[in-house]
Amino acid sequence: MIPQVKKTKSLKWLDHSLELDSKTLIMGILNVTPDSFSDGGLHFRENDAVKRGLEMVNNGADIIDVGGESTRPFSDPIPLTEELRRVIPVIAALSQETDIPISIDTYKSEVAGQALEAGAKMVNDISALRFDPKMGPLVAEAGLPIVLMHMKGTPKNMQANPTYENLFGEIIGFLSNAMEQAVKIGIKRDLIIIDPGIGFGKSFDDNLKIIKGLNRFSSLGQPILVSTSNKSFIGHILDLPVESRETGTMATVAAAVMNGANIVRVHNVKAAKETVTIIDAIKSGSSKANA
Repeated sequence: MIPQVKKTKSLKWLDHSLELDSKTLIMGILNVTPDSFSDGGLHFRENDAVKRGLEMVNNGADIIDVGGESTRPFSDPIPLTEELRRVIPVIAALSQETDIPISIDTYKSEVAGQALEAGAKMVNDISALRFDPKMGPLVAEAGLPIVLMHMKGTPKNMQANPTYENLFGEIIGFLSNAMEQAVKIGIKRDLIIIDPGIGFGKSFDDNLKIIKGLNRFSSLGQPILVSTSNKSFIGHILDLPVESRETGTMATVAAAVMNGANIVRVHNVKAAKETVTIIDAIKSGSSKANA
């Protein structure tokens, strides 16, 4: 187990610096896919995706997370060549138009490597470096931040009746081990972000318990990223389809930030920006907190 350490207060690498103390960061989700559970097909064409990414920047995104393979429950992986075809041109174009860091959402080292060459500056790996042994060394050599996420199983089978004997103990243990392995590979500890993996091998109630007890993950000493945007547990509670879950999503964003989230990963950046600005002000007790 990794010993408890003082929580990381900022992410500093290359020419980027993201402060975690002063405000909650927003990671905008840019799915360049025809079949993502939430916005599949809406930004599948390159021009549409770039336009959407720049809209997120204008609405207050701190990071843009570009993904080319849907990891919704029961989804199948796509060929490497297709994933590259989808994401590389978008990342290359976006990196020429904005200075905010672009993240590549992939578990494949070849995709990550070409994305970094195209201008991506961080990696979001849903497998926490487990699916591709070349991913860790690639990130370590590049000196970039990485998101390590907990997932029970794979996207294909993760929602096939997931169960836990000790929900928090198992997830914290998994993330602790993933961090330890990342550090051994050479990834800097202060560039590791942890994600408990809402919806990835979790029941509806598991998701709610994780949000409620999110501060337990602070024992790992790393920035906490939470991604609840439009997910099925929200639809289950409200009995609403994906396109009608914005209010529910912002409720989960507010709860997550109140309970310790440092970064929220969302589709609707504008709504999330307004939500976290209010919650940050409440947490600080000052209306000037984000002035």
